Amino acid sequence: MQLPVQSQSTLYAESWEAGAGPADLVEIARTADRHGFAYLACCEHVAIPRRLAAAMGTVWYDPVATLSYLAAATVRVRLLSHVAVVALKHPLITAKQYATLDHLSGGRLILGVGAGHVREEFDALGVDFTRRGALLDEAIDALKAALGPQEFPSFQGERIAFTGLGQAPRPAQVPRPPVWVGGSSPAAVRRAAVRGDGWLPQGGSRDRLPAQLARLRRLREEAGIRTPAETGAITEPLYVGEPSWEVGRRTLTGPPERLAESLRAYGAMGVRQIQVRFRSRSRTELTDQMAAFAAGVAPHLDAVT
Repeated sequence: MQLPVQSQSTLYAESWEAGAGPADLVEIARTADRHGFAYLACCEHVAIPRRLAAAMGTVWYDPVATLSYLAAATVRVRLLSHVAVVALKHPLITAKQYATLDHLSGGRLILGVGAGHVREEFDALGVDFTRRGALLDEAIDALKAALGPQEFPSFQGERIAFTGLGQAPRPAQVPRPPVWVGGSSPAAVRRAAVRGDGWLPQGGSRDRLPAQLARLRRLREEAGIRTPAETGAITEPLYVGEPSWEVGRRTLTGPPERLAESLRAYGAMGVRQIQVRFRSRSRTELTDQMAAFAAGVAPHLDAVT
C-alpha cells in the first residue's frame, strides 16, 4: 500500500492526514509489517508550484528519508519508492541514497521510478523537462549498473558516464535491488518491458489492463528478456464491511468475500500483486481496516498468484 500522510494531494488524502505526523506513519508501518503487507510506498516531489498547490498540496515527504525512518521501525515489509523521479539527480547520487537504504533495511528496497510531470521542478533544478523520458531511460540503465554487485561500477551513456568510482556500502540484495517502472502511458509500459524488473500502473481503469499487460509481455519477449516482469495494479479504494459514512461511489465495500471476489479479477488478468488504499476517518480506522483486510480478504486472494 501507498503510505498516507507522506503525500497529501486533495485528490486522495483523507482529512485526518493534515494533522498526522511521524508517530502515525510508524504505527501504520508497523501494522503493515505485522499483518503481512508486501510493501509500503512513498512518492517523490521536490517542490510544488503555486498553480498546482490547490490540488496537489505541498506536503510531500522525501522518500529516502521516510523509508529509512520506517525501516528502523519494521522488520519484514518491503520499502518502495513509488515513484522516485530519478532524472532529476545524477544516478550516482540516487544510487548512494538507495544503496544505503537497502543496506540499512537488510535488503528490503524496491526502487520504483517514473518520468515526473511537474515542469517547474525540472526547470528549477536545471533539467530539460521535454527530454525527461530519454533522461529516465538512461538513468535506469545507469542505476542498474551503479546498484549492481561491483564496488567500482562502470557505465557509458549518451549523457551519463562513470568508471573507477567506488561506492559503499553496497546494497544488501544481490545482484541488485529490483527496479519497477511506474506509469500507464505507452512509453511507461515500453520502459517497464525493456528496462524494468516490474511495472506498476498509475491511474487508469481495469478494462485497460489486459491490453497493457499483453503489450508488456510482447515487448519483453521481443527484447529477449526471459524473466517475467513483476506486474501490479492499483485497486479502487476499499472499505472492509458496510460503512456508516459516505465513502464515494468508486469505493469497493462489503464483506471480505465480496471484496476478494472483485479483487481476484486482477489476478485473472495476469496481475501478480495489488496496491490497496482504504477509506478512513482516523489513523485508528485505517489500521483497523488494514487488519480486517489481512484477516478477512487476503486469505481469499491466494488464487491471484
